Amino acid sequence: MRYANGDIQAVFIDRDGTIGGTGHFIHPRDFQLYPNAQEAIQLLKGTGTKVFALTNQHRISRGQATVQEFEQQFQEYGFDQAYICSHEEECSCRKPKPGMLLQAAAQHGLDLTKCIVIGDVGETDMLAAHAVGAIKIMVRTGWCESSLTKFRDKWAETEPEYIAADILEAVHWIVGNKG
Repeated sequence: MRYANGDIQAVFIDRDGTIGGTGHFIHPRDFQLYPNAQEAIQLLKGTGTKVFALTNQHRISRGQATVQEFEQQFQEYGFDQAYICSHEEECSCRKPKPGMLLQAAAQHGLDLTKCIVIGDVGETDMLAAHAVGAIKIMVRTGWCESSLTKFRDKWAETEPEYIAADILEAVHWIVGNKG
């Protein structure tokens, strides 16, 4: 195990396909959490761990939603802060690039090797985590199965530390390994 005794400084959680939805864009007003996602977020927060949203949302740049609508949604779910890439074009923050993680590290004084990224897509979530040395957890919801099979070649250079059935199992694994 790479950590023990509460060394984890923050957990970054993807939105679409990880805490709810289908993996496709869904406007915040229509988005539905998975049945155990709110419990998972509250369990993490109960340990004193910072919980951040980490999501690519290029439909914002098309005018289909606003950053504020996403931020409000994440605040209602209990996230400490949301990191949202709204760009459709190439940028430094769109996963798999680690820009959002680097921004969070600078704002909160984080050592990203003591942080966890939870997501459902290998070629975005896991590669962003890998780029900064964060602990990687995949959840078998959303796009995970195709990430682990059909698209595995796109992120073959990395392995998640844990693959969980869903967000709640991922959080139980984190809490169980915190010491």
